This record gives sequence, structure tokens and C-alpha cells, in this order.
Amino acid sequence: MAVPFVTVSEMRAWEDASWAAGATPHSVIAEVGRQLAALVRSLRPPGSRILLLPGRGNNGADAQAAEPHLAGYQVERLELLEPERQLTALTNALDRRPDLVVDGWFGIGLNRSLSPDWIALIRRLNEASCFVVSVDVPSGLNADTGENWGAAVRADITLTIGAPKLGLIRPPAIDVVGRLELASSVGLVGQPVGSNDLRWVGPDDFGIKTRRPLNTHKGTFGHAVILAGSMGYSGAAVLAARAAGRTRPGLVSVLTTPEAWLPVASQLVTAMVHPFSIRHPALANATAILAGPGLAASNLLPEMRQEVVRLWREFPGVMVADASALDWLRPGTPCVGPRVITPHPGEAGRLLGITAAEIQADRLGSLRRLGARHEATVILKGHQTLIGSSKGPVYLNPVGNPGLAQGGTGDVLAGYLTGLLAQPDGRRDLLATCLRAAWDHGRTADLLETEDQGWTAEDLVHQLGSGASGRWTRHWHSRDSSVDFQS
Repeated sequence: MAVPFVTVSEMRAWEDASWAAGATPHSVIAEVGRQLAALVRSLRPPGSRILLLPGRGNNGADAQAAEPHLAGYQVERLELLEPERQLTALTNALDRRPDLVVDGWFGIGLNRSLSPDWIALIRRLNEASCFVVSVDVPSGLNADTGENWGAAVRADITLTIGAPKLGLIRPPAIDVVGRLELASSVGLVGQPVGSNDLRWVGPDDFGIKTRRPLNTHKGTFGHAVILAGSMGYSGAAVLAARAAGRTRPGLVSVLTTPEAWLPVASQLVTAMVHPFSIRHPALANATAILAGPGLAASNLLPEMRQEVVRLWREFPGVMVADASALDWLRPGTPCVGPRVITPHPGEAGRLLGITAAEIQADRLGSLRRLGARHEATVILKGHQTLIGSSKGPVYLNPVGNPGLAQGGTGDVLAGYLTGLLAQPDGRRDLLATCLRAAWDHGRTADLLETEDQGWTAEDLVHQLGSGASGRWTRHWHSRDSSVDFQS
């Protein structure tokens, strides 16, 4: 079950209910310490210098509970209980150049401005540019608003406990939280009750596995048709088609502009490639259609644009609109089949008539408006991609990394999604298939980031569907380095 995002008061209510049901703070702290230590071990090899910075509260207890599980490491524990007198002690500990620092100073209970002494300590830690893991929330951060209480620790990874806190994904917190990870199974009882619609996505939340019966043929697994590619933008069609093929639908067809036909056809072996024509026969046999990647040439055929708009209204199967095709859609157009749009923040801004910055300031609200505008499921790409529609839960995808911020990766996602949706299993639950596509896409990018800093969208296609996304390889993106976590 997807875990809801919670406020501080909702987290406290869940803890109180857990204590009433027989769980104990001691047992939860012990489990958090075990998982925190497992994270540290995944990030740094034995012999590394680990600096634990526990505070007075449960966050400090969590940090201390990790220490017994760090045998073989050089662990230094510095309890800063008198901040006005311990700046020198912290400076000396940081001058010993720890390989990793565990921030356990303050948790969600902080509800007042920090003293100047604490602000000085936090700034000293930030200036040291160490690799920092924060427990639950970066110290000094308001877990409801994402603002800080005068200063906040800049974490490379925040391991939030039990349930993700709303403040950790608000715009002011993004550069402080670093990569957000969740330790969900720590001994609390049941599930928290969140008053908002945001949910944290994990692999158990889509659980789709395409079954290929023995007595079958290629017609069993659908026909993905891709309208993509124009002069100067043929690569988008190639990437989308290859990504669709990685899901193994029965057939993949590409309809492209006459000028792009030769470069697209010469790079694809398994996909059928045709020059676009009005109501091409492939469209009559399609089980899912993607329109948009690479349709950006100034001399694009007007009839191609018109056909995309007609298909958006009339195609009875699943249709995905991406890239240029998004700008051709008209709000409120009645459609006869399920629809998905996949905008990045700039495209979403153009659709809503606002800036990308305004989209980023209210990603949930923007997704809701886009879903209502086009009566579609929305995959709003970017850091912590959101998936949902105008009503119901909206899912936050926690995987992926800044390496995806390069041309072609969106074409890969759109093609991969369409390949899944072309197949019977993928069409049974549209939302779950969207969750799986975004998860596989982001998780594969994480794997590539750990293995090769120079990867491209072509490498992403090559790894998709290879089992990489299901390998539970966790990537931790530091401001200075990257490592991997096997679990």
C-alpha cells in the first residue's frame, strides 16, 4: 500500500496509536538504528570514518542506535548538548575529515527558532562539505512548511522515518533534503492517516508483470503505434520506438514525416517505419498510440497535426500525448478512450498559461489542473515526478536523478509507457502502468548513474527492461560523488 505524506501532527497521532497498540519507542528506535546503519554501510566501506551527531531527542537516539551495528568502522560520536561551548569540538571533529556524517540533532519536534549558537553549529557543518545523512528531517527544517528555523543542515540523503513528511518536498526544502528515502517498516502499527492526497510510490504499488502464455502469438500482445520524428528531430522517434520495444509488445509501428523516414527507418530493425499518411492502416490496428516526440519541425505537415487532434478525440484505445503534441490539444475535448499526458514543467506551464517556476511552486495543484483540463492521467515530470489526475491520490515517484535532465529521456519514458499500455496487462490498470513506467525509468537511470557518469538516453533505452529496474540497486546522489546501495 502506498504510504501517505503526513504532517507533524498526523505523524504524532500515528505514533500515539502505535504505542497504544503495544509498540514501544525503544523497539522503533532500535529498528531505525539498524536500518540507518545498513544505509551507512551501503554508502561507505568498512574502515571509513563515521561521525555521529546525536541530539537530545528521538533523532539523537536513532543516531546512537546505529552505532552498535557499525563494527569495523571508525565511529566518533559527538553529543552537542551545550551548543554555546561546543563549536570548537565540532570544528575539530570535522577537521578529522569524516567520510560520512549522521545528522541526528533535531527532528520533527522542533517548533521554534534556533539560537545563534545552534545556527553557528549548523553553518559550520554545512561549510565542511561532508557527505551528510540526516535522520528523519535535516536538522533545523520545519517538517510541515519546508522552511527552516534560522538554518538547516544540507543533507545529501534524508532517511525519513515511518512516513514521508510534507515539508520535505516543499520547494524551500528541495536543496536541503537532498535525496529523500523512506524507512517505512520500523515497527509502527498499521498505516498513518494523511489528510492530503499525496502518496509515496514503491514497487509494491504497481505490481504489474506481463504474462506471456505458451499458446500465444504476436497479436496477443498488442500494437504500439508511434507518431513521431521530423526533420532535425528523428532521434526522438528512434528512442521512443526502441523504448516501446523493450516492453515486448507484439508490434511497434512508427509513422513519421517523409523527410525523417530514411534516418528513422535506417536506425530501427524490429519496428515498422512508414511515412505518415492520413489514416494510415496501422492506426486501425493500434492498441495504444503515442503522439508528439520530435514533431517540432517548422514545416511539419498540417495534416499530421490534424490527425493527432482527431485521434485524441476519436481513438477508442489508450493514447499518450508528449512533447509538441501537448500544444495541439484543446481543453475540454471529449475523448472516447483513456488519455495520458507527459509534460515537463515548461510544457505544463505553456498548457496552463503560467511559468515553469509557477508550476514548480505548486506541482500538485498544477497536476490537478492539467488533469481536469484534458480529462487525462498526468505524468508531471521533473524532480520527484508526480502521477495522477484531477481527482484521487497523486503518487510521488522517488527514484531518478539529475542525469535525466538531458534531451531524449522524455522520449524514452513516453515510448516505454506506450509499449506497456499496448499490451493487455498494461491496459487493465492505467494508473498502475503509469506508476510502473515512471519507476522503471527512474530506477534504471539511478543504476546508470552509479556505473557510468557519461550515460545518455540511448544507454537508458538499452538498460530498460533488462531487469536493472527491479534489482533494488539504490543510487545516492551526493553533491560531490555517487555510490550505490544494494538491498
